Amino acid sequence: MAKKQTKKQDKKRSKAKPSISESFAAFPSNDKTLFVGIDLGTCRASVSASNGVREVVPTYVGYPKDNISEELLGAQPLFGDTALKHRLSVELIRPLAHGVIQTKRKGGNNKYLTAAKQLTRHLLEKARPKSNQPVYGVIGAPARASIASKRVLIDAARGVLDTVMIVSEPFAVAYGLGILDQVLVIDIGAGTVDLCRLHGTIPEKKDQITLDEAGDFVDDKLSKMIHKKYPNAQFTINMVRKLKERYGFVSKNADRVKASFPVKGRPKEFDITDELRNACKSIVPGMVDSIDELIATYDPEFQQALRSNVILAGGGGQMIGLPNLIEEAMAELGGGQVTRVDEPLFAGSNGALKMAQRMPKHFWKVLT
Repeated sequence: MAKKQTKKQDKKRSKAKPSISESFAAFPSNDKTLFVGIDLGTCRASVSASNGVREVVPTYVGYPKDNISEELLGAQPLFGDTALKHRLSVELIRPLAHGVIQTKRKGGNNKYLTAAKQLTRHLLEKARPKSNQPVYGVIGAPARASIASKRVLIDAARGVLDTVMIVSEPFAVAYGLGILDQVLVIDIGAGTVDLCRLHGTIPEKKDQITLDEAGDFVDDKLSKMIHKKYPNAQFTINMVRKLKERYGFVSKNADRVKASFPVKGRPKEFDITDELRNACKSIVPGMVDSIDELIATYDPEFQQALRSNVILAGGGGQMIGLPNLIEEAMAELGGGQVTRVDEPLFAGSNGALKMAQRMPKHFWKVLT
């Protein structure tokens, strides 16, 4: 519930916690600094740089398995689409799970941290920094990422970036859009669905929710449903993911979706329309419940404004019919309006870049 504040209390509170505009005053940089915004997602990563470079790379790292694969591919790790193309010849590592770098198992080195560091370096190379050019980067993380998870991200950036800051992914999206007040951003990625309400200040823990049922959950569910209906069809999770990304939908009326899978080596066509729709819809109830929670615990005078400004971001936010389905579910909560970003692949990294260019010195973590 909202509490009355005296002028003295308001003045004291404003000193204790700066507003977004105060916190992100222009950074005193020079022409030698390269600023980068990185959205290090579970399935793909994007980078936006102050020199105009924008790149998207699937978050996979591949290491040649033996001497033959080294002779074929070279001894250096492969990244993104190249790693996926040669996945039968390499040890394929996906360093992130649920939006954060996977932790090492007992004993041995943390191969996931090593892969994440190499992937971050690869992304930076994509940004084409000049020799000895200082590089300041802002990296997006899940809304409720733990302190330990953020430290692992900082470790991955060490030796790659000169300074770094970890920010909430949906907050980066909102900052990039310039919508920082009375808005609820839902970033639907492969590893997590992150929700964040903004009200003109840096979001607190209570303003954010992270759900683990996201794109990977849909892929796994769709794979099991297809296998149950067509037990003889041969396919991989990568094939299923591509079908979801191309045809994913939640609307009632849609064209039939047919997929070609081999059966004993011979291609055959299968109708997966109902399975695809149901798998995609499976993550909606969790999102609606979280929207309900964030609205219900918000200042009652501004709840209507919040429910009228819900923005979908991330690859999952592009599923056909998703805004309408969420709006229908929100009807029981008092109604709502849902839109989605124009550039789902770069919304996070663009916002992170914009933030990096305006970040004051005391927000940066210097990496040495």
